[in-house]
Amino acid sequence: MKHVLTLNYPASWWRSLWREALPSGNGRIGASVYGGVHEETVLLNHEALWQGARTPELPDVSDRLPEVRRLLAAGKAREADRILPSALKERGYAPKIASPLPLGDLKVFMPSDKGFRDYERTLDMETGEVAVRWTDGDTRYERVLFVSRPDDAIVYEIRRQGPRPIAARLALQLHDKRDVRRVDYAFPEAEETKAEGSFLYYAARSDDGTDFGAVARIVGRGGRMTADGGAMVAGEADSVLVVVKLFVKGSRGEDWGRLAAELGSLAPDYGSLLAAHAAEHGRLFLAAAFDLEAEGRERSNEELLLEAYRGQAPDALIEKLWAYGRYLLVSSTRPLGQPCHLYGLWCGDYEPVWAFHMVNENLQMIYWQALSGSMPHLMLAVFEYLEKQMDDYRTNARRLYGCRGIFIPAPTAPDSGLLKHTSPHIVHWTGGAGWVAQLYYDYYLHTLDADFLRERAMPFMREAALFYEDFFTMGDDGYFVSSPSNSPENTPGNYWTGPRDSMSTAINATMDFAIAKELLSHLVEGAQVTGRYVEDVPKWREMLSRIPPYQTNADGSIREWMHPLFDDNDRHRHQSHAYPVFPGTEVTRHRDPELFAAFAKAIEKRLVIGLKEQTGWSLAHLANQYARMGRGDAALECLDLLSRSCVMNNFMTLHNDWRGMGIGVDMDRVPVQLDANMGWTAAVQEMLLFSVPGELHLLPALPSRWKKGKAGPLLARGAIECSLEWDLRAGTLDVLLRSAGGTRRTELVLPPGATGVEGYPDIGEARSVTVELGEQLRRLRVMMGRYND
Repeated sequence: MKHVLTLNYPASWWRSLWREALPSGNGRIGASVYGGVHEETVLLNHEALWQGARTPELPDVSDRLPEVRRLLAAGKAREADRILPSALKERGYAPKIASPLPLGDLKVFMPSDKGFRDYERTLDMETGEVAVRWTDGDTRYERVLFVSRPDDAIVYEIRRQGPRPIAARLALQLHDKRDVRRVDYAFPEAEETKAEGSFLYYAARSDDGTDFGAVARIVGRGGRMTADGGAMVAGEADSVLVVVKLFVKGSRGEDWGRLAAELGSLAPDYGSLLAAHAAEHGRLFLAAAFDLEAEGRERSNEELLLEAYRGQAPDALIEKLWAYGRYLLVSSTRPLGQPCHLYGLWCGDYEPVWAFHMVNENLQMIYWQALSGSMPHLMLAVFEYLEKQMDDYRTNARRLYGCRGIFIPAPTAPDSGLLKHTSPHIVHWTGGAGWVAQLYYDYYLHTLDADFLRERAMPFMREAALFYEDFFTMGDDGYFVSSPSNSPENTPGNYWTGPRDSMSTAINATMDFAIAKELLSHLVEGAQVTGRYVEDVPKWREMLSRIPPYQTNADGSIREWMHPLFDDNDRHRHQSHAYPVFPGTEVTRHRDPELFAAFAKAIEKRLVIGLKEQTGWSLAHLANQYARMGRGDAALECLDLLSRSCVMNNFMTLHNDWRGMGIGVDMDRVPVQLDANMGWTAAVQEMLLFSVPGELHLLPALPSRWKKGKAGPLLARGAIECSLEWDLRAGTLDVLLRSAGGTRRTELVLPPGATGVEGYPDIGEARSVTVELGEQLRRLRVMMGRYND
C-alpha cells in the first residue's frame, strides 16, 4: 500500500471535476479518471494539442531602453515600469499565448440497480493503473485503466464479480463544456462521432485547421455489443475491454483508418498489455525509493489529509506525496517529448490559467527532483524544447533590448518562444536564459556527460552570456549595473502599497547578478573541461570581476535589490535573492558560513513576515531552501503547511487555498499547479543529500521526526550514486556509494550528531572523511548519537 493512493470519494468539485480525477500517463498522452459510478468520465489529453496562440511580428522597441534607464536612475520607477510595454502596445503588438487543449472524453454510463456501496478509487503508482470499485446489490464491479508506454494507448476494462452482468454505454466526445472554468470560450468545431463494427471514432477541429481525435476498439467477453448512433452499447457482458489511441494535427479521414489498424494489431488482453507497460513504467518509477516505515499506509487520502489538517503531515502522507511527485513527472514527460507544464498531461479547462512553461520558477521546480532522483534522462525534454525556440529567443533579445544572445520570457508555449506576455514584470525579467542554463550545467555535473557539455550546454550558456555582455552597463564604481531589473515578481518595499499592488521594475536585483555569476563561472569551468570557447575565458573572467558583491540590510540579511533606491519587501511568495544558496550552490555553510548566514536570515524573514503571501509552490520552494540551510524541522513544517492548504484529495497541488483558511494568498481562480507536487519530492531529497563536486553531505537536514528510514539511490553531483539507511535509535547510518564517473576522491560531510565512521579513526573538526570511490559499491557505517524515546 506504500505506493497506492486510495480515495473514498469520486471527483466532486462542480465545474472542475477534472481537478480531482486520478491521473495516468505515458509521457505523451494522459488520461484522468473521475470515478463516477453511473456516469464515468475519462479525460483524454495529448502533449502536442495546444490552441489559442496569436503570434504577430514582435516590434523593435529597443530604442526606448535609454529612457527606461534614465527614469529608473532618476528615482521614477513607476514611470519607467510602463515604457517598454506601452511601446509594444503603441506599435500594435497584441499577442496571445497558447494553452493546452483537452482532446476529449471517454464517457461510460452504467445503470445503478440497488445503489452503490463499498466505493473506492485507487491509483497504483508502481504501474500507473487507476481503478474504480463499488458494489451494487450482490455484484462487485471494477473499472481499471492505464496508459501504455510501449503501445502508446489508453487501456480500460470493465469487470464484474457476481451474478449481475455488465450493461454499459460507451462514447467518445468533445470534452464536456460544463466541466470548465470558462463557459464563454470558443470551443473546437466540426465535432464528429461514429460507431462502426467494434470501433468508436471521434474527431474535432483545432483553430489551426487540423483535426484531433481518437479511435477506440471495444471488445466484449460474453453478451452482445451494438452500435447506437455514435455510441456503443454493451449488454449481458462478463467484461468489456476498451483500447483508445489518440491523434493530433492530422486529418480524420487518414488518422481514423491508421489508428484502427494499429488497434487491430494489439492483442485484446488487458493483463498482457498491462504487464508490458508495467515493466517499463516500473523501471522508471522504482529507480529510487524513500521509506520512513510509516504506519497507516492503508489509509485513504482523505484520512491522511484530515490528520495533516490537525497540524502535522503523517509519515504515510509524506511518503506518498514524495512518490506522487515522482509519479507525475515520470507520467507526464519523456526525453524527446514536451516538458511537463503546470497541469502535466491532465488539463481539463478550455483556456486554463497559467498552463504554460514558466521559467522564473515553475518549470525549474518541476524538474529539480529529476537529477537527484536518478531520472536525469527526463531533463532532455526541457533541452529539446529550449533549443527548438532559440531563434525566437534571439529575436526577443534584439528587439526588446538591442542585445545579442537570447532572452527567454518567463512564460512560453510550444508554438513560440517570442514574448507573448507584455506585463512589466515579464518584459523586465532578464534572468530566464541564465536560470535554465543552470539545468544544463547541473545535468552535466550529475552525469559527467562530456559530449553533452561540449555540444549542447556550452553553446546554450554562451548565448545566455552574450546577452549579459551587451545588457549590463558599467557603474561609476566599476561594477555592472542591471537596469531594468526585476526580482520575480516582487514589488520593492518603498513602492508596495498592498498585496494587489505590482510595480516590480527596479535596478540591480540580487538574482540578476547571482544568475550571471553562476553562468559565467560555469562557462569558465566548462571551457577548461571541453576546450571549447577557451578564447572567451579572459572576457568571462573580466565580467566576473565586474559583478558587485552581495549586500546586506541593517539586520544582517541579504538585500533583494543591490541599489539604494529600492527597499526589501518580505511580503512575497518568491525567494529569488536567495538563489546563491538554493537552487544555486555558490554559497554553502561549509565554504562561507558568514555569507550563508546572511542568506539564511533573508529566507527566515519570508515565512515569518509573509505567510499570507505564500502559495503552494512557494511553500515547496521554502522547504527546499530550509533543507539547503540544514534546517530539517523548518523544511518539514513548510510541507506540513502545504499539506493542509493546497493539496486536494487526489493529492494534486494548487496555487492557493480556496477555503479562506489563512495560509497563502487569496484568489478566486485556484489553478492547478503541479510544481508544488514536484517541489515536495525535491525537498525530501534535499533533506537527505546535498552535493557539490567533490563533496557529499549526508542527511544534511534530517527532520527530528524521521527517526528511521532509507532512501536511494540518489544521484549526486560528480555522478555518484548514494543510498542511505538510518536508525537513530540504534545510532547508525549505513551508506552505499558508487561512482558512475570513474574513480574519484570525495569528501563525505557527516550529519549533525555523527560521532565517527567505522574504519576511519578521526573525523576531525570538519566532521568529514575523504573516501575513494569507484564503480564497485562501497559500504560505510556512520556512528550517530543515539536517540532515546
